[in-house]
Amino acid sequence: MMADNVEHVISYWVVFQKFHSPSLLAFAVVSHWAPYLAFAAYTGGLADRFDVRRLIQIGMMMFMGVSIGWGVMFLTDSTAQWKAMVLLLTHGLAGVIWIPASQVLIHKIVGAELLPSAVRLNATGRYLAFLVGPAVGGALLLLLGPVRGIFVNALIYAPMFLWLIKAPYGPGSSTVPRPPGIRGFADIWQTMRVVKQSPVLLSMTVLVGASAFFIGNAYQAQMPGFAFDLGLGRPDYNYSVLLAADAAGGLAAGLILESRGLLPPRVRTAYVLAMIWCCALAGFARSHSYALAITLLFIAGFVELGFNSMAQSLVQLNAPAEIRGRVIGVFAMSANGMRTFSGLSVGLLGASIGIHNSLSYSAAALFSLYIAIFVTRHVSRPRRSVGPP
Repeated sequence: MMADNVEHVISYWVVFQKFHSPSLLAFAVVSHWAPYLAFAAYTGGLADRFDVRRLIQIGMMMFMGVSIGWGVMFLTDSTAQWKAMVLLLTHGLAGVIWIPASQVLIHKIVGAELLPSAVRLNATGRYLAFLVGPAVGGALLLLLGPVRGIFVNALIYAPMFLWLIKAPYGPGSSTVPRPPGIRGFADIWQTMRVVKQSPVLLSMTVLVGASAFFIGNAYQAQMPGFAFDLGLGRPDYNYSVLLAADAAGGLAAGLILESRGLLPPRVRTAYVLAMIWCCALAGFARSHSYALAITLLFIAGFVELGFNSMAQSLVQLNAPAEIRGRVIGVFAMSANGMRTFSGLSVGLLGASIGIHNSLSYSAAALFSLYIAIFVTRHVSRPRRSVGPP
């Protein structure tokens, strides 16, 4: 995940410098997440049937190929929008193979009892990557330049790839019988019915789907523009610091919450944290102070780890064991696939009304939706479902 974030730092910066196109950066968001919308439920089914270690390795090989592709394009000075679009789309396809399999692997490693802790620790590791990635990416960009920096980045995947070759979590490590062959949309529809019938699964799928639809991480692709608008010091340095602030908040949340056993996964708590996230991002979008912008991004990262890890834990704990991969795939389709549309709301809309307005309006709309769901579900009538309140 660090290599993934290093690639974002270098490629987004070069694309921004080359084209100054909010629309192309919006496509970076759309291409990154649209494959989840189309294929996450299918790749979740693959994780139920096949060796998740090999699925992760396939995704890693695609990630490595994309980094090498960027390097060749930068080296030959043949940067073109269509080439960038192909690499961005390939990157998205790699992720949709990787993510459901990696979540199933977590459950294989720790089992149900330690799952909430493991999910939060895994999320903490991801935020550590979000923190270290921009720092390493910025250092590679400044010290080696984009060409050598992106080639070095391809090597970062190697240790994990090699470990997975003989990692002891293959198909033989599970006592759950493999489901029958994947039947296409019929399986997806059946899994959606399972999610709909479970109040906890449905609540968490809606929570992450709404956050992905309205905001996702589209503001990160627009971060070079925010860095320029804040106007202090070197824009490339400001860019890395803003990305790092968001990640530092998530890392701090993981370390504090996990070490002290705070905020066990509950549906109600997840919604409250998500509403705080909306307020922090709206404030960041409207901020003209560099210090305030960093502070608000730190808060946003802190609460984002909280509600996302809670949602993931509750989904895994409540998913039927025999179709856990498919349920995770549907969850990923919502959590990641719906981010496709945040590229439109924050990205393309930002091209017409400005990235500050587009992010703040999107955050306000999402906050209003969460308030309506929270009042309807937890205030207006008592909860009748079984599961964490």
